[in-house]
Amino acid sequence: MDLLSYQSIPAILRENATKFGDRTAISYKKNGIYISQSYAQFYERVLLLARGLGKVGVQRGDRVAIFSENRLGWAISDFGIQSAGGITVPIYATNTGKQAAYVINHSGAKVVFVSTKGQYEKLLAVRDKIPDVELVISYERFMGHRSFPVYTQYQLSEIEAPLTAEEKEAIERQIDAIRQEDVITIIYTSGTTGVPKGVILNQFNFLVDCQYGMQQLGGLGDNETFLSFLPLSHVLERTAGYYAALLNGNHIAFAEDVKKVMENMTEIRPTAMVSVPRLFEKIHSRIYDGVHQASPFKRNLFHYAVKVGSEYVRTRYIEKKPLGLLALKYALFDKLVFSKIRDRFGGRLKFFICGGAPLDKTVNEFMWIIGMPVFNGYGLTETSPAVTLSSIDDVRFDSVGKALHKVELKLAEDGELLLKGPMVMQGYYRNEEATRDTFEDGWLKTGDIARIDEDGFVYIVDRKKELIVTAGGKNIAPQPLENDLRLDKYISQAIVFGDRKPYLVALVTPDIERLLDFTKEEKIEYLDIDELVNNDKVKALFRARIDAINKQLPPYKTIKHFALIPRDFSIEGGELTPTLKLKRKEIYKKYGDIVEELYTRNGSSLVFHPKSSHGEEK
Repeated sequence: MDLLSYQSIPAILRENATKFGDRTAISYKKNGIYISQSYAQFYERVLLLARGLGKVGVQRGDRVAIFSENRLGWAISDFGIQSAGGITVPIYATNTGKQAAYVINHSGAKVVFVSTKGQYEKLLAVRDKIPDVELVISYERFMGHRSFPVYTQYQLSEIEAPLTAEEKEAIERQIDAIRQEDVITIIYTSGTTGVPKGVILNQFNFLVDCQYGMQQLGGLGDNETFLSFLPLSHVLERTAGYYAALLNGNHIAFAEDVKKVMENMTEIRPTAMVSVPRLFEKIHSRIYDGVHQASPFKRNLFHYAVKVGSEYVRTRYIEKKPLGLLALKYALFDKLVFSKIRDRFGGRLKFFICGGAPLDKTVNEFMWIIGMPVFNGYGLTETSPAVTLSSIDDVRFDSVGKALHKVELKLAEDGELLLKGPMVMQGYYRNEEATRDTFEDGWLKTGDIARIDEDGFVYIVDRKKELIVTAGGKNIAPQPLENDLRLDKYISQAIVFGDRKPYLVALVTPDIERLLDFTKEEKIEYLDIDELVNNDKVKALFRARIDAINKQLPPYKTIKHFALIPRDFSIEGGELTPTLKLKRKEIYKKYGDIVEELYTRNGSSLVFHPKSSHGEEK
């Protein structure tokens, strides 16, 4: 399908509503069961909402905010806003009221969609800070405060009043009036640092990114089912797991919650998914945890199968040599071992698309070995997002793939990746200075340090601003070290510090399930997790695990001291972005006293003390 022959995304949805009328477009969970809408039904709901938005005064170019998690209402709102001539301004569902107020005020949104009473109450708490908001529309029914009325999306759409022929014709004229150069959205970067910036993207940006992304993958099938769990307020999910799927006539099912993704995979049985590395790390960990508990025979069978699988994927996909008997050996182990693993994730997965951060090479190769290949990609909110992507024919397990069609890449003197391409943003909303600073002679400065090999594969080293320069002058990228730490079965999350310091230190959170198993084996008594991480045997365990990782590293990259933090970093705690990236400044702000004590008190002995919130000697 040539997406670039169309002027807009709503125009393609209109055609698909006719072409794929009865085909399932979207599924969502309600009262414990998945309910579906066909393309024709979904398009009808979009037109009804566009009619309602027109009646309340939304005009061409008006910004309309969506403050919601992934759900049917989000999708209807987005297409409805576009069809009414408006511009969608997504707000992360995990944002606080204060954070939402900033986006609403900066974008000038006067209409805001919310998903639940909880989101509404966040806005109610900052009502005096968003005086220009005229209308709040909810996907659920509840009583609002008299000073801040709220209406439902059903009410605005007037579901009981079918579209007249004249109304439908009028809205479709609005759709016909949309051009590729028209702005579709302003996305405020979740940001690991600083004030969010509003990235302006137009219809062409999304159309071209979907077109060239699917082209890199070799196209999508006609009957793919995507399970969507990354926030639609993030450009990765919106482009790769939402627009690309719907524009191609595929089926999208919304996961109930990030914590229920594994469960939803068995229910929906998706063929494709978009994710960040954390999901694959969890899959890798869960599988190996199951193997650890299996009988010796099954453990040996699994490890031998992985050995054969490693040789198979390297020969077939990297070296591209004839397989010979290796194909038969792999087929045997696929039937005995890998197919059973895939069945635990629905049994139909053809591929994943991964972005947001580099995926560890070991984890990526393992996903290919078990027959659920991950196509690594790279991009930014500012690039809609994909500018590179791997594929079945072009893969290196530690690479983010090759440049998409019409994307130009080069490296600055310091290794920063610079790029040009048709998917690059129109600029930052109401921020000309930031827009100027982001470009250099027409090249977008990505802020990422990279390398490009002789075959054109791109490798992301780390964020330029996050590179650690030790007191000894060594440049160290923390992400690879953090990936190594997270691969240990006892470690859930890790963050490394050491800028302008004599050596590296780390904050580590334990994998609670594995740690509890350890306590049973060692007969350790404890009252709670805070006490457990202070136990001498537990501290010795983590010292030994980190020492084992250190042995594989040059001396200047080793983790000399560490502190155990009893609880995972989280979005709610402010330590992670909505796409699960570490917010280094926020983590340091919260745990900086512990980090500094790791240096001042020579503290491999430090652990988290819940009452004082800082380190304490062993």
